Amino acid sequence: MTSPIIQTEKLCHTYSAGTPFEHRALIDVDFRAYPGELLGIIGHTGSGKSTLIQHLNGLLKPTSGRVLVEDRDIWESKAATRQARFRVGLVFQYPEYQLFEETVYKDISFGPRNMGLDEKEIDRRVRQAAAFVGLPDKVLDQSPFELSGGQKRRVAIAGVIAMEPAVLILDEPTAGLDPIGVAQIMDNIRDYHAAKNAAIIVISHSMEEMARRVDRLVVVNDGRIPLDGSPREVFAHRAELEAMGLGVPRMTRVFQRLKALGADVDSSVYTVEQAKEAFLSAFRRKGAM
Repeated sequence: MTSPIIQTEKLCHTYSAGTPFEHRALIDVDFRAYPGELLGIIGHTGSGKSTLIQHLNGLLKPTSGRVLVEDRDIWESKAATRQARFRVGLVFQYPEYQLFEETVYKDISFGPRNMGLDEKEIDRRVRQAAAFVGLPDKVLDQSPFELSGGQKRRVAIAGVIAMEPAVLILDEPTAGLDPIGVAQIMDNIRDYHAAKNAAIIVISHSMEEMARRVDRLVVVNDGRIPLDGSPREVFAHRAELEAMGLGVPRMTRVFQRLKALGADVDSSVYTVEQAKEAFLSAFRRKGAM
């Protein structure tokens, strides 16, 4: 079996320990992500998912437990922590607000330059990362602040991709975008995923987006992981998800309602494409009777 590219072991994190404001944000979390996997993380606000991802590249240090990248504890030395931050790229929500350089080229090159790469390799990475996110060469010499909101987000994502991380984590990468922008950004991420065989971890509140895009879903609730499986497996737990303040895709709700009304349909449907096939199968069965 393939080894995880990144994992946590009994990970705990407590904010303001020993004070009246003490809060246990993560409790004995065992998390795994594998090379080439497209993984989704869902959870209500305050569930612990943001705290979890900030541990994965060393932005937060565990209260107890371990974080391992490629089987190495990222806190075993300063060198290990530094290496983890290059191997695990983290794109925060609304990353366009983190742009700061004079040109798009300089912004994208910031990470590779900090890695100590030579100018030729930096240039290759900048141009390749820009191509992955759909930025033409002509914008590289422009100020990032002259670009549209969608283009700024592409620049910010390209800046992380340029470090060629083995694990790419994106926190609500499509927040605030229109449907066309959502599709374009997710296609860009898939292009990087396909080209580099990187593990991609996406946090989103959109059940529909998660249903269409990811191979596996991890649910975080009250600092723990109560559900972990394929979208079909996770969305089958509708009552549990709703009790956590989450939901299931609209298609799942429709087909579960049809099933409850006596229709001979698969209630684990969660995408439009699956719904189409389920209806066709039902019609074929009816026609065969």
